[in-house]
Amino acid sequence: MPEPIKLKNPWLIAVWPGMGHVAVSAGYYLISKLDMHVLAEFSPLGLFEVDHVEVKDGIIRPGRLPRSRFFLWRDPAERHDLVVFMGEAQPPLGKYAFCHRLIEFPKELGVERVFTFAAMATQMRPEEPSRVFAAATDQATLDELKGLGLTVLEGGQISGLNGVLLGAAAERGLHGCSLLGEMPHLFAQLPFPKSSLAVLEVFTKYAKLDVDLHELSEQAKAVEEQLGELLSKVEQAIAEQQEGEPDAGEDESWAQPQEEEPRLSPDDEQRIERLFTQARDDRSKAYELKRELDRLEVFKDYEDRFLDLFKKHE
Repeated sequence: MPEPIKLKNPWLIAVWPGMGHVAVSAGYYLISKLDMHVLAEFSPLGLFEVDHVEVKDGIIRPGRLPRSRFFLWRDPAERHDLVVFMGEAQPPLGKYAFCHRLIEFPKELGVERVFTFAAMATQMRPEEPSRVFAAATDQATLDELKGLGLTVLEGGQISGLNGVLLGAAAERGLHGCSLLGEMPHLFAQLPFPKSSLAVLEVFTKYAKLDVDLHELSEQAKAVEEQLGELLSKVEQAIAEQQEGEPDAGEDESWAQPQEEEPRLSPDDEQRIERLFTQARDDRSKAYELKRELDRLEVFKDYEDRFLDLFKKHE
């Protein structure tokens, strides 16, 4: 890692993949809209194991360890700079040691507060507002957050590094909190941008950040409609079965061999390249690129190239 640099009252935000892509979507949105750049990379050696290799067109690709990077935004108003830690994966073991090691670099930078974003799965329906739950390392921080209309997490656990990192930060004398966006538990494995939006609305208000959330809001509305329609169909099917109506017939297609997934079409590839060019010239366009990569289900194939957009150009 590079030598510590001078920052103005910096705050740290740490995100990892999880339910609904809530945390990483919020993180990617921030680094895109704030035009952040890569500050440093956190070495994964000794923390992760390579447990599989990728195969494409019959060719085995070398094993790859998950990458973890720090991104920096300098506050032009000089209130507090932001450092975003983006981790591709959580280590299977040694989470407590991992967090103590991770917090060393932000501590050297003078980070004063630590935030983690996460998801909270509940019985909510897709069309309902997403609440934001909060838990803090100290009463003073919690009291500040209460003024933002949050729901205090009165009990329970925050699993994974989203919680463990805050415990490690508190032991180092740092204040912090976890912001958890509410999402429907039925769709926990699907992206739910409304939760990411709710978390960012709270955080940007708390941090006094001027971030245009329109793009994320539009994405949240579209997903809400799609999931709402899906849930209605499921509920209708359940109701019909309970009323004893005859089935439409079994669909045995599940038993057929799956065809190989088609490659990207030439039009898709051209569109991706065009979006990469636009994002290089204007990094606020990077989130539009990520949305397209997610839609085409190829973000993992382009992830390193995407994050290279945020390398600092001297």
